Amino acid sequence: MNSLEAIVLAIVEGLTEFLPVSSTGHMIIASSLMGIASEPFVKLFTIVIQLGAILSVLILYFKRFFKSIYFYIKLLVAFIPAAVFGLLLSKKIDELLESPMAVGISLLIGGVILLFVDKWFNKPTINEEEEISYLTALKIGFFQCIAMLPGVSRSGATIVGGMSQKLSRKVAAEFSFFLAVPTMFAATAKKLYDFYKEGHTITHDQTNLLIIGNVVAFIVALLAIKSFIGYLNKHGFKVFGWYRIAAGLIIIILLLSGHNLQII
Repeated sequence: MNSLEAIVLAIVEGLTEFLPVSSTGHMIIASSLMGIASEPFVKLFTIVIQLGAILSVLILYFKRFFKSIYFYIKLLVAFIPAAVFGLLLSKKIDELLESPMAVGISLLIGGVILLFVDKWFNKPTINEEEEISYLTALKIGFFQCIAMLPGVSRSGATIVGGMSQKLSRKVAAEFSFFLAVPTMFAATAKKLYDFYKEGHTITHDQTNLLIIGNVVAFIVALLAIKSFIGYLNKHGFKVFGWYRIAAGLIIIILLLSGHNLQII
């Protein structure tokens, strides 16, 4: 992987990580189009650059992270289900992650769901993060577990989960962003641990690629989050539903036509 490919993947990560469109699905399409080989460092790169995306959340919502201890307790409660299921089902999840067809189908199904989400959950009663109870946070955490299926979209699952618990679109989206922080930190730490445990090392050039990737992912995610919240308040999820359907169909058609897509 060269610097240009690293920048392109970082742009894709920054754009899609916090949108309900599945960053995994888009990584498949982008890496396949560029012919990037599925190797240990590339897989590590796609996880570690999430730290750049995390930083954008911390910068945009800086004051919220210093508001009260209860904010952190809610995030911890919401994070627990993914942590538990992630450890218990790690092998099964890895097996599913080897199936691009599963990603395409998940994108398609998730897109259809997003077409109707605004009609299903159109009477929110929770308009501030402080109104979220610990039980509600836990329920949203279980929705995040659904995103362990490739192509589902972590942000999409948690936002829809929040809306199903009477959160407004804005509050559901913001809580999804906040929950991404511990989730992505944990995913990055585990990936780094596994990488070194398998005997791999990071070279000087690879370190530079990780720095470039994180900087680009940070800048792009910063713009994506601000744009997404504004758009979501005005227009809802329908456009993301149609987009997911199109992306899912592209992956499925490419696979059925003989293209060898690989999940990185």
